[in-house]
Amino acid sequence: MTNVRLPLRALVPFAAGSIGMGIWVTVPGIFLLYFLTDVLGVPPQVAGLALLLPNVADIVVHPWVGRLSDAGLARVGHRRRLMLAGCVVVLAFVALFAVPSDLHGTTAALWVSVALVAGNLLYSCYQVSYLATPADLGIGYHERTRLMGYRSVVIIVSVLLAGVAAPLVAGDDPGVGDYTGMALLLGAVMLAALLVGITGVARLNQAAPGTPTQPGHRGGLLVALRDRQFRALTASYLTVAITMNLVLAAMPYFAEYELGRSSLTPVLIAAFMAPAVLTTPLWVLVARRLGKQRSLLAAQSAFVAGASVLALGASAGLPLLLAAVATLGVAFAAMQLMPLSMVPDVIAAAGPAGTASAGSYTGVWTAAEATGGALGPYAYSACLAAGGFVATTAGEHATQSPGALAAVRYGFTLLPALLMTIAIVLQRRYTLDERAHTAAPRAVAQEKAVG
Repeated sequence: MTNVRLPLRALVPFAAGSIGMGIWVTVPGIFLLYFLTDVLGVPPQVAGLALLLPNVADIVVHPWVGRLSDAGLARVGHRRRLMLAGCVVVLAFVALFAVPSDLHGTTAALWVSVALVAGNLLYSCYQVSYLATPADLGIGYHERTRLMGYRSVVIIVSVLLAGVAAPLVAGDDPGVGDYTGMALLLGAVMLAALLVGITGVARLNQAAPGTPTQPGHRGGLLVALRDRQFRALTASYLTVAITMNLVLAAMPYFAEYELGRSSLTPVLIAAFMAPAVLTTPLWVLVARRLGKQRSLLAAQSAFVAGASVLALGASAGLPLLLAAVATLGVAFAAMQLMPLSMVPDVIAAAGPAGTASAGSYTGVWTAAEATGGALGPYAYSACLAAGGFVATTAGEHATQSPGALAAVRYGFTLLPALLMTIAIVLQRRYTLDERAHTAAPRAVAQEKAVG
């Protein structure tokens, strides 16, 4: 390991790139299912499929983009060309909400699906190369956590701001035109942030260049898929991604149909994201003391507890519900930070073959993340469909049955608790961290002694 401390002039612009990534993840993740069912009149089962099927392609696309990223690194010495191409995702983001006025129901769902396919492909070009950066650098165990700590704070702030700003910009009882205006404004912010992130990647590579791939060490997708530690980490993260995306997609429904006020949606988002922002630096310190694995397991357990409290519903009172949502936010901070700083640990432990395959590792990783982004809203839409939820168009209101209201509540609470319990079981199969955490201070001390 290399005892390098990354400079702020590189850390800050790198982290700023996550603002654009956060907008892409947050706004469609929270509002697209609701946009389909309550603005475009798409039945929940059709809306769920419209979001799920485009993301199935990510299982193939992201690893392929990872191979392209590795090939670009080997050929020109950096991954930034692919990131620049990925900035075009802004156009797809606007198209998601700029649905022609004569499209409703299934045809509107088809429009959104096509835009989502294009957006996912473009976003993967940026995301895969961006997340491969920590593995490309000559840094150690704790510095990877510090690097991803900066990134986690910024992306959570961007999720908070985008999640609160989007409904405020769209206005009360918005129509398609209101959502289009919101997408144009946030799309401009997204583009600026993505371009700044590319600058940050360049500065990080200059500050802590990694070891070039040695002749004879060819990377590849199979290197990642054969890595037992990576498989365990990815399986748990996939389950976490499903859970978190389900929770985000369910918030507007919980606010309107369980709490009785759609205006509480930004309040719930703020109660979720603000604690995540505030506690991310604390999680960096906790990980330094306890290690990333134990910190992550503690956060996942806290999430299960918070989700179980939320199952009490409106009868528990708004203060208790907001406290439970805040608990989910604190746990979310760790579940963003720890896994993403563990991936480069896995790559480093795999030796030269792992280093040569960093893009393939992150391609598989982001495919899991994208799959979670699709399955989460789909799982919630399946709950709504099973409960008999009635879809409406903008300006219409329907009285939901007791079964539909129960689906709104328990799909937001008990189902996430169950999924996170599965994630805990899968996460316990990961055994690399104890060795890496123990070896980190010893490696730094040895390097200081040699120096």
